[in-house]
Amino acid sequence: MKVWIKYLIGIALGILSSLILPIQNPVCASALAFLTNLFIRFGRYIVIPLIFFTGIVSINKLRTSKLLVKTTLWTFTLIILSSLLLTLIGLISIVLIKLPRIPITADTIAEVPGIDVKNLVLSLFPDSAFAALHEGSFLLTSCLFAAAIGWASASDFTAYRPVFSLVNSFSKLFYNIAAFFTEIMSVCVIAIMCNKMISFRNTLSTGIYTPIIIMLFVDFLIVTGIIYPLILKFLCHDPHPYRVIFASLAPIMLAFVGGDANLSIPLNIRHGKESLGIRRRINGFTFPLFSIFARGGSALVSVICFIVIWRSYSTLTIPFYDILWIAGLSFGLSFLLGGIPSGGTYILLTILCSRYGRGFENSFLMLEPASIIICSFATMFDCVTTMVGSYIVAVKTKMIEHYSITHFI
Repeated sequence: MKVWIKYLIGIALGILSSLILPIQNPVCASALAFLTNLFIRFGRYIVIPLIFFTGIVSINKLRTSKLLVKTTLWTFTLIILSSLLLTLIGLISIVLIKLPRIPITADTIAEVPGIDVKNLVLSLFPDSAFAALHEGSFLLTSCLFAAAIGWASASDFTAYRPVFSLVNSFSKLFYNIAAFFTEIMSVCVIAIMCNKMISFRNTLSTGIYTPIIIMLFVDFLIVTGIIYPLILKFLCHDPHPYRVIFASLAPIMLAFVGGDANLSIPLNIRHGKESLGIRRRINGFTFPLFSIFARGGSALVSVICFIVIWRSYSTLTIPFYDILWIAGLSFGLSFLLGGIPSGGTYILLTILCSRYGRGFENSFLMLEPASIIICSFATMFDCVTTMVGSYIVAVKTKMIEHYSITHFI
């Protein structure tokens, strides 16, 4: 059975379970919340070992084959352009379509969460290099350690052959373990989806947030169904660009259910290798970097949400300069969300509101009931961007072996 079908069945069973289980029972609700947290931790369990050892192999092989500079340039160019593109899509959609106003809440919050840039930078270089492997959220810390080892081991391959052989074996070992974990996660999503569906149902029942959810869904369909396939056809000359979107189905499902940027990395890497034929030296390099920096989905969702909030407060037309400020700040701050794999979109929205001022400091609370859904949509955008971006880099560096769609996992 195809992996995406397993995840689809798991999601369907999760939705069905939310309708059958006695959710009002405190014991049942507590058990479900515990299982959700447990299974999400289970999904993240193998992420650091996988990207660390595979990252070492990737940097080593890319440097040895003299493709490191080209791969890096393509990767970061696509990260920046994809984030800009998604920000503009969110801006255009909300400017063209005026959504209904959301009732203003009088709630206040004592402290507005934000992004501590100084601590993010300091976390890149902990007191010990081995402490980098303890950081489970900000993957760049482990990636830098892996890059240092991979770069150094490529300087004298003969001398460091035993080190590379050991790391290469670990990389393959953790890949196989990750493949097993991704199979188990198709069962775990039943509990996660059941728990999420309860929140979704309560949010949708009010009808207040339905228009914004529909807009996000339509934008996602436009991006994945039209824009990304056209980009793939133009850049890669791929006669069947939808095969890349098809290979992303299972990761997209897991990203939506889990709402965590790191959770879907092993599944993304597995589909990149076994479905699209992306070679390991690209997989281990591009997938972590896209997951860390390519958070354009968060920028898209934040732009839409903030302008909806603005229009809920005022019937006036939002000034053009303010629109540019909102889009620019969302685009810029999206690159700093690497240390916040879950809920980063809502934090970005809080920063927009607090920085904008003018009485909007606590206005993000209007969307707090829908925060889980909007963060899930942002993660979906980022997940498919990671797959499409990695595929383009693999094609441009000729590090790919195309498979027939019938052989996709």
